[in-house]
Amino acid sequence: MDLGVTLTYENSLVRLFRWIYAGVERTIFMGMKFTFPGRFVSPLGFLGMITFVLFIILGITGALLMLWYEPILDRAWNSVKNINDTIPYGFAMRNIHYHASNAMVMVALLHMYYQYFSGRYKIRNEILWVTGIILGVMTILEAFTGYDIIFSERAELAISIAASLTNSIPIMGPQMREAFFGGGFHDFILRFYTFHVFMLPIALLGLMVVHFPRFLVFDVPMVMAISGAIMITGGVFPVGLGLPFKPDVPPGITVPEWYLTGLYAFLRTMYDKFVTGVAWPGLFIGALLIVPFVDKYKKFSWKDRPLITAVGITSLAQIIVTTYWGFYIDPNTNKALLERLVIDPIFFYLVMILLVPMSFGFTYMMIKLAKHSEANAKLQPKKGGKGSINLSQKWLYALFVVLLAFQVYLNIAAYYAILQGMKNYSLFITGIIMLVFAGMFHLYRYGRALAKAPPPKPTPPPAAKPAPAAPKPAPATPAAEKPLAAPPTAGAAKVGSEQTPQLSQSQQQKHAADGKTATTGPEAKPQTTTASLDGPDKGPKAA
Repeated sequence: MDLGVTLTYENSLVRLFRWIYAGVERTIFMGMKFTFPGRFVSPLGFLGMITFVLFIILGITGALLMLWYEPILDRAWNSVKNINDTIPYGFAMRNIHYHASNAMVMVALLHMYYQYFSGRYKIRNEILWVTGIILGVMTILEAFTGYDIIFSERAELAISIAASLTNSIPIMGPQMREAFFGGGFHDFILRFYTFHVFMLPIALLGLMVVHFPRFLVFDVPMVMAISGAIMITGGVFPVGLGLPFKPDVPPGITVPEWYLTGLYAFLRTMYDKFVTGVAWPGLFIGALLIVPFVDKYKKFSWKDRPLITAVGITSLAQIIVTTYWGFYIDPNTNKALLERLVIDPIFFYLVMILLVPMSFGFTYMMIKLAKHSEANAKLQPKKGGKGSINLSQKWLYALFVVLLAFQVYLNIAAYYAILQGMKNYSLFITGIIMLVFAGMFHLYRYGRALAKAPPPKPTPPPAAKPAPAAPKPAPATPAAEKPLAAPPTAGAAKVGSEQTPQLSQSQQQKHAADGKTATTGPEAKPQTTTASLDGPDKGPKAA
C-alpha cells in the first residue's frame, strides 16, 4: 500500500504533532537540521552530538537526584547514602549520572582532538573551536563540582586543593576564593550546589547554542549503544560513597578523578602552587585557543601539517604520562604520608622535557611512513572495492527474531534482578538491553536500505565466440587456363609427374667426380643420385 494514501486521513495525534511542529518551527532548536542516517556512519564525525546527548542524560538523572539530595554540610553525605541504599532506582540513577559525567569529559576530549588532527577548524570554524575549548573547560568544572558536593574525604581533598590554588592567584585570588568557596566549609556546599545545578549548566547550554553547527547527525543506534555502555560500566564498576569527612579523623590517601590527576601530579612536585596549578594549565588552554590563528597550512590532513601534528602528539603524550603519574602512590607503607605523595621535581620535569623531542621525532617518523605507504599504494595496482557483509532477507529476519527473543529474556532477567536486590546485575543487564536494541535498530535500518535500493542491473551472459570458418576450397582451374610447365633443364630428372630441382654447375661437377670414383673402385656398385630415388620400382640412373 502506498504510504501517501495512508496519510490522507490524519488522526488527532498526527494533527497534534503538526501543530507542535508549526509552533516551534521558528525557534533556535528547529533552525538546526538533524540528519538521521539510513546506514552506519563513523561516530568520529558526530562526537559533539554524542557529548550533547550525554549532557541531556546528566540533566535528567541529575534532576531526579535533586529530589532527595540535601545541600547541607552535615546532611550531604547521608542524603547521598540514602539515595544509594534506600530510594527505589536511586543506585541506578546515581551510577548512570556518575559514569555519564566521566563519559562526557572523555568524549569531549576525543571530539577536540579529532577536530584538531583533522583540521576542521580551518573551514571558517574558528569561533566553533574557541567555544568548544571553553565548553571543555566548563565540562571539567561541572564534573568537579558534582563529586565535591558529596563531601566525602576525597571531596574534601579536592576542595582544599582548589581553594589553595584560587588563593594563590595574584591580586584577585583572595576575593575569588571568598566568592567561590565562602568563608569555610559551612557554606561552600550550597555554593558548589548552585554552580553544579544552575550556573554552569546554563552557561554550557548558552555556549552549545553558539558551538553547534546547523547540521547535526543523530544516530539512534549509536546513542543507544553509548547509553548501554554507560549502564554496563555502572554495573561492573559501581561508584562507591567513600568515607564521610570528619575533621577529627586524619584523612587517608586518595586521588582525584582521572581528568584531574595530571594537574595533581604537578602539584605533588611541591613546586610553586600558582606556577604548577594555575600557570601551566592556563598556558595549555591558551595554546589550544590560538591554534586556528597560527595554523597557516593550506591543507587539512595531519600528514600535511607536520608542526601542528607534532604539537598535538606532544600534548597527548604529556597528558597520558601525567595522568598516570597522578594515580601512582609509593607502595612503601613504612614511609610517612607526605613522603609517599611527593614526586621528585627534577625527575618529573626532566621526563616532561624529554617527551618533547621524542614526540616530535615520533611524529616525523609517522608522517614519513604515511607518505611512503601512500606512494607505494599509488604504484601498486588498485584492488577491488572494500568487502562488505551482505545479508539476505532470510538472515535479516532470523537475526532480528533472535535479538528480539534475547531482548525479552534480558528484560525478564533485569526484572527478577531488581526484585532480588541485585542492583549491579540489574544495571548491567539494562545496559545489555540497550546494546541489543541498538543492534536490532541497525538491522532494521539495514533491511530498509536493502528494500529501497534499486534492483541490480542484470549482467548479460558472455557472448559466445564464433567458430573459425573452414577454409574455402580453391576453385578448379580449367585445362585451357593451366599455365604451361617450364621446359626441363639440365641436371634435373623427371620421374612420373614430379620434377627434380635444378643442380648448379659445381654440384654437377661433384656428382660427376663421385660417379667416376664409384665405377673405378674394386667393389664398385652403381651409385644413385637423390633425384633418382622416386619409387621402389624405378631403376637407378647413373650420374
